[in-house]
Amino acid sequence: MVTVDVAAARGKQGSSRVSEEGAGWDGQQIGTFEALRPSKDTFTWLNPRTLWRSRNEILAGLFGDPSTEVRRRWVASQRENGADPDFRITREVGQDFSFLVIGDTGEGDASQYAVVPGLLKLGADTSFAVIASDVIYPTGAASDYGDKFFRPFKDYDAPIYAIPGNHDWYDGLGGFMRVFCGSKPLQVQGEGFRLSPAGLRGLLWKKPEAIDEPALAEAWKLRGRPSQQAVQPAPYWVLDLGRLLVVGIDTGIRGTLDREQGEWLRHVSADPRPKILITGKPIYVRDDYKPCPIEGGGTVDEIVTAPQHNYLAAIGGDVHNYQRFPVKVGDRVIQYLVAGGGGAFMHATHTIPRVTRVPEDAFKCYPLRGDSLSFYSLLYSRRLRMKWLYLTPDQGLALMSQRVGNTPPRDMTEPVPITSRMKWAARILGAWPFPLSLPVGRFFHRWISELSDWDTPPFFKSFLHLSVANDELRIRCFAATGCLAQELNPPLEDEIKIPLPVT
Repeated sequence: MVTVDVAAARGKQGSSRVSEEGAGWDGQQIGTFEALRPSKDTFTWLNPRTLWRSRNEILAGLFGDPSTEVRRRWVASQRENGADPDFRITREVGQDFSFLVIGDTGEGDASQYAVVPGLLKLGADTSFAVIASDVIYPTGAASDYGDKFFRPFKDYDAPIYAIPGNHDWYDGLGGFMRVFCGSKPLQVQGEGFRLSPAGLRGLLWKKPEAIDEPALAEAWKLRGRPSQQAVQPAPYWVLDLGRLLVVGIDTGIRGTLDREQGEWLRHVSADPRPKILITGKPIYVRDDYKPCPIEGGGTVDEIVTAPQHNYLAAIGGDVHNYQRFPVKVGDRVIQYLVAGGGGAFMHATHTIPRVTRVPEDAFKCYPLRGDSLSFYSLLYSRRLRMKWLYLTPDQGLALMSQRVGNTPPRDMTEPVPITSRMKWAARILGAWPFPLSLPVGRFFHRWISELSDWDTPPFFKSFLHLSVANDELRIRCFAATGCLAQELNPPLEDEIKIPLPVT
């Protein structure tokens, strides 16, 4: 813990909230992550083959999502094979302990490997890690686990647990269940073709890929030490850490829970000890509220907010940045976090409007809205050969602070007058309203970010370090830019201290 505290103190002095240098803008040296990469290939969503392999997301929205039934089959299979009835994992971690949470990791390119050096440094003394959503892109196939899971985390000397994201489900969860639960493949049940939505879905649906067991066994050797081993009972589970429970839920492709999982969640949540929820889809994101419906009635957030269940925080992946909403619920505050910055392309934060769910200045995000705007302006000024589109970090900061009406999160080197040219650049990038109020911001968030992957720093990646000590839970967000300076001293972008309630 001492090592992390010293690193955190240094990180506070050099974060994006302090200076442009802390944000990685002036990084002169590329980090050591380059040497860790197995190849120089860049994962891209511009590849038609990648988009076609990911078609199940669209099909599930158009014709219905079969993941609920597949999950029931996986869970029944695990129970038949002797899994703990409560899907409980018990770990002896002592009174004081720490662990990592990383979301949306598995692109396998520079943006994922850029997270590794800082994660290894600050995670050296942690008891375990949890991957929150989308372990493997684009489809969760077992054949991709070598370079996108085993290799990047080969030197993390503790177990890694995970909950699946929508991309892990595009393979029917076959790769995920084989790697994390030790499960054999389910027998394929073809739907056949008929003139119905389900029939069309069955015709077009991407089927699970066969697992190359010798290749997977070879990849497993990269994380073959006894200290790294763990088998989880199901795609959803509860980690019993004595003083704290960590509850992981599987929200599938569409962000819902099936009836059986909902009943299980209510059951394990009845334990009065303090809890953290890890979910594949965040409950609060971009000032939207997504309570996560449960089949048969109710929502996940109803369970989280019930006082007797004692949830302190809910951490979700899926969106590739960091956001925090401290939501007042009765006489207490629950911290709702988005923690999807663990390796995939960055979802823009400059399209996040002034928040209303919590006070604007209580809301935190990384990257800062101004840095997000500046980076995308740089990216598109180069792609479109339009130099006027570029906005400096100070200009981005000034524009976003005026747009959302918040206190500038970083001191600017000098006052920045906002010009018409800057406003039009911000409009094109979804950060400033058009006269006709076109929905550019949401379009940018949903599609443009996804098609704008890049392979050079700063990456604006992040991961969470959570610790329990002295009757207090601390959640810290550390940045990974890909620059050597931020590898040596990972910037501390946000920190929350939560008293552990006595039970």
